[in-house]
Amino acid sequence: MPTPSRIAAARALHAVFGAGHRVSDRWDTGLSSEDAGLAQALLGLCLRHWGRLQAYVKPNLKDQSRSLPLGSQVALAIGFAQLAWMDGVAAHAAVNETVELAADPALGFPPHKGLVNALLRRGAGNRQLLRAHLDAMPASLDRTPFVDAVLQSALEPHRAKGKPEIEALWAKLQTPPRPAFHVLRGDAPPELEADPRLAGCWGLREGAPFPGQWLESGAGMVQDRSSQALMAFQWKGNPIHILDACAAPGGKTTSLALRYPEARITAVEREPRRAGWLKKNLAVRAVKAEVVVAEVTDFLANSTGSFDLIVLDAPCSGSGTLQKHPELPWIAGNIDLERLSEMQRDLLRATIPKLDKGGLLIYAVCSWLPEEGEHHRAWVRTAHAELEAAHVWPGEFGAESGDTACFRPQPLAWDGEGFQAFAWTKR
Repeated sequence: MPTPSRIAAARALHAVFGAGHRVSDRWDTGLSSEDAGLAQALLGLCLRHWGRLQAYVKPNLKDQSRSLPLGSQVALAIGFAQLAWMDGVAAHAAVNETVELAADPALGFPPHKGLVNALLRRGAGNRQLLRAHLDAMPASLDRTPFVDAVLQSALEPHRAKGKPEIEALWAKLQTPPRPAFHVLRGDAPPELEADPRLAGCWGLREGAPFPGQWLESGAGMVQDRSSQALMAFQWKGNPIHILDACAAPGGKTTSLALRYPEARITAVEREPRRAGWLKKNLAVRAVKAEVVVAEVTDFLANSTGSFDLIVLDAPCSGSGTLQKHPELPWIAGNIDLERLSEMQRDLLRATIPKLDKGGLLIYAVCSWLPEEGEHHRAWVRTAHAELEAAHVWPGEFGAESGDTACFRPQPLAWDGEGFQAFAWTKR
């Protein structure tokens, strides 16, 4: 029987390529730390190199005009990924375990058990040659038209969208990101080291274990570098009532509570499951906020109150998280960009009237696509004369020089998720 780590990786690949689903945050729940480490490495390699792995297999088939069943594609990708890039996995284990996976009716394709065995044993005969062959294949095989559009959108505002820059950004995004942390109380644990480029941000020391117990205690939280820089906006206001729209999992709510301890915070989340996660995180961190489970537009339509600080981290394509979510290139066909853009516009329409005079509105998406960011900024300029740009971020975080109302770090120079954010104040 295949090991739990290989079974978990195979199930995740079936969810992506068979059902078009994103990889769940809890896809490896139940695995031991050792099995989880192997499963995570294996899944990452298969997703980041899926195109070249399939292209490598095809010339070795008798009938190249026919596509392999998904179970065979998954098994071969898992097998070749281990042989090529996981030196710590013995060749016989990579081959034998994968052949057993291929024989599983739910995860493989039993009639191709012999084919999988033959192809993997051939590759195991010279693992260095296999790796060299796969590494030499064009990087574009692992991209889709969606990815190419995202890369161009990421670089265009910084006047760098030529082929060398695109290839450099894609190569950078193939390295799994390092987690970033924010200390909420007390000292940072010994596993962490201060980020030299971003005050208040901490990274995991090389080789250090993940500080799970520290996080569970509520003394700190995982928060991407871009989110931390975004929430370090420089504003002289002293808000009394804050709205955190689309608040789960609670990182921004927590940042707001730490910064404005006297303010009353309303955190809105439409999905009950995510709202439960939000409540749990806030409770562990001893953060006081009113959590409302509702659509933001419905909540605001039925609310008579207003806010002097609104943070709207809107639902989006997540195109700025390609480094963290390597499955995105392969499920982009299921992303309805037009629907998302209209939803974002509706959220802006709902929040702008609820902003007090002199108040601050921050709109953010973890996306590089202009339809989800810059297009909305242009709409606000023409449709809402009562709003003016609020220059709350240093120029190093934007596409413009000097202090800026646009948060958009240069992706080749910045380690963090791709964000677009804009700030306005009401006259």
